[in-house]
Amino acid sequence: MSLINTQVQPFKTQAFHNGKFIEVTEQSLKGKWSVLIFMPAAFTFNCPTEVEDAADSYAEFQKLGTEVYIVTTDTHFSHKVWHETSPAVGKAKFPLVGDPTHQLTNAFGVHIAEEGLALRGTFIINPDGVIKTLEIHSNEIARDVSETLRKLKAAQYTAAHPNEVCPAKWKEGEKTLAPSLDLVGKI
Repeated sequence: MSLINTQVQPFKTQAFHNGKFIEVTEQSLKGKWSVLIFMPAAFTFNCPTEVEDAADSYAEFQKLGTEVYIVTTDTHFSHKVWHETSPAVGKAKFPLVGDPTHQLTNAFGVHIAEEGLALRGTFIINPDGVIKTLEIHSNEIARDVSETLRKLKAAQYTAAHPNEVCPAKWKEGEKTLAPSLDLVGKI
């Protein structure tokens, strides 16, 4: 079963955020757009590059009314030390979410049971807590957050314009399509 257009299931966990430990629940995701970025674990090789990429684009996410959450199977205590010791991760101004019980990785379908780690998964969630996009792939391939931003803008656009769709390679400000019988076979 696909998670697309399903409600985020209840959860409760801890995160390290701006020098403090905070609680994060499914309610934390409501009322604004959210991007959950799952990574295998702290202190790995590719993960800090992805955290830094998200951190470098965080102002743009904020401008779009979106919170970013990095999720690994580590504890929030590990995330504190990771934030303090890695120059790349130290740039993060968003919550670093711990999932040592694997509640989130299992709920989002990214858990690797035999390793106790997560696959690289990216989920865009609307303000109602509904999953609108997901991308999951193998851990040796790091992501480019510019594509996540493009998908977020498309999801926000189509939420505001429910009778339109964003075609392939759509970017903010470009033409969209209004599905109709007249378009069938014409594109």
